[in-house]
Amino acid sequence: MSETTRPADVVMALTYYAPYVSGLTNAARDVAVGLAARGVRVTVVTTAHERGLPAEEVLDGVRVVRAPVVARVGKGTISPALPVLLARETRGAGVLNLHLPMLEAGLLAATSLAPVVVTYQCDVSLPPGLVNAAQRVAIDASTRVALARARAVGVSSIDYAEHSRVWGSMRSKAVEIAPPCLDRSGGTPRFRDGDGFHVGFLGRIVEEKGVAHLVEGFQAMAAPADRLLVVGDFAAVAGGSVIAGVREAIGDDDRIRVLGFVPDEALADLYASIDVFALPSVNAFEAFGIVQVEAMMVGVPALASDMPGVRQPVLRTGHGEIATPKDAASIAAGLTRLREDPPPREAVASAARGLYGVERTVEAYAALFDDVSRRRRGGPGAAAGR
Repeated sequence: MSETTRPADVVMALTYYAPYVSGLTNAARDVAVGLAARGVRVTVVTTAHERGLPAEEVLDGVRVVRAPVVARVGKGTISPALPVLLARETRGAGVLNLHLPMLEAGLLAATSLAPVVVTYQCDVSLPPGLVNAAQRVAIDASTRVALARARAVGVSSIDYAEHSRVWGSMRSKAVEIAPPCLDRSGGTPRFRDGDGFHVGFLGRIVEEKGVAHLVEGFQAMAAPADRLLVVGDFAAVAGGSVIAGVREAIGDDDRIRVLGFVPDEALADLYASIDVFALPSVNAFEAFGIVQVEAMMVGVPALASDMPGVRQPVLRTGHGEIATPKDAASIAAGLTRLREDPPPREAVASAARGLYGVERTVEAYAALFDDVSRRRRGGPGAAAGR
């Protein structure tokens, strides 16, 4: 059997994969690429979320197979071919790694020909409305089926998992593994504008990120030379952007710059340009915040919302501020404290690097997948509940 026709060691399944950009997508991508670099055969089964994407290709050593999309419902896609492709790819595979939330998760787990490991990224969060409420109920039901079938469930933090709507279905199987956080050191401060206090936000410009509250909080404490850099995609995001509301909040304040999408290779320069990273998330769709950790790993303290999971990097490193969600006054107070009494950048970087990093995450998932695969073959070891 040739290398190209041998079953994969790990098959990953998720709705959106590269070139789509989101925290969930990037986390899956970085683990897949990291495993492939170790010689693990990895296949990603996903949807063709954009026209023109090839049905199959190899990206950074990872084989990517895409199912055509026939319809979209909110942030989700409808792809009848996805279960068919996944059944084909899991035949003989070592492990199926499902990244949730995913509408089809229950069906995919129930029909998988390989043992299932779930990476539970976050609860699905949708705007109010009957259709969205029905979709949320359906996704949660599908999720519970997938969790029941899983041998183990990777969660970004027990803090977040315990507050999840589906905690009861994963309680005995949860394994805490932080998402992969890349080293973004070595950047130059080319986004900096003067000597004022620079606050940065990076993420998709969507409702759950709370960017308008950050704008209001910044305006309440900022001096004329201070700057807020708002970075992130608002043109091609699942579920729609809230950029119009953010621009309305900004008004004619020229201290606030909306930079839009910044490519991955420029993120080191962004982190080198700011004094504080702000993650003002407002709902449970945000479970961790990789971007805040990557900023901390190069010495930039973070201001994060007091929400399960999101608050953990600041609490665990002991560097940064926790703000009340949707509370501009709390954001302003936290930013003021970080401006007036910033922690040493060396201490921030050392603490974050001691806890997080892409290699730590890849190693943890490699061990978990190997454990589950050995159990399938009747070898010693147990993955769940550790």
